[in-house]
Amino acid sequence: MRISAKQAVLAAIVAGLGVGATVAHATTPGIDPNGTVAYLVDKDFDVVKSGTGLCWQTGYWTPANAVGECDGTAKGAPAGAKITLAADTLFAFNKADLKPEGKKALDNVVEQAKALKVEVIVAVGYTDRIGSDAYNLKLSQHRAASVKSYLVSKGIPADKIYTEGKGKANPVTGKTCDKIGGPQNGSNKKLVDCLQPDRRAVLEIIGTK
Repeated sequence: MRISAKQAVLAAIVAGLGVGATVAHATTPGIDPNGTVAYLVDKDFDVVKSGTGLCWQTGYWTPANAVGECDGTAKGAPAGAKITLAADTLFAFNKADLKPEGKKALDNVVEQAKALKVEVIVAVGYTDRIGSDAYNLKLSQHRAASVKSYLVSKGIPADKIYTEGKGKANPVTGKTCDKIGGPQNGSNKKLVDCLQPDRRAVLEIIGTK
């Protein structure tokens, strides 16, 4: 059985949140034949439930790998949203301070969060590949922290927000920009523009309606 790093992180979040998380002893915890985990699970691959008795679906959940005790009998279904925001909307290039338009974009996130009983918000920051690994990791961490600070200022409890900076990991541009010549740094506008999709913040809101 396989569990993704993100699911392991979320399991740790649940354990540390103080939301009264319990474990549902499901016979088959939503794991399909390919080893895909459809629900947040603990280290023993048992489905983790919130203090209100609800299971958290992962992005890999489908009706085909649903567990009856999570989706067949639960009163009120888990809900949430996964939102990807361009870092260039939130921040100036190579900066971690929110721009006015970035704050406006996060206001929409706040509205979505306030429509739910939030269990956790996961904010993950990414950069492009320009710069050193260490620098990009720190920049992504600072940006994720800036997002958290703003959400807290708008009334989201700080202990409900988990942040992570992943630097230049998981680029969405792949090898698209590899053929761009010239200096491989921030002075190359064509390269900076091409790598724009990699500079992003991904926010996942997990809660119940």
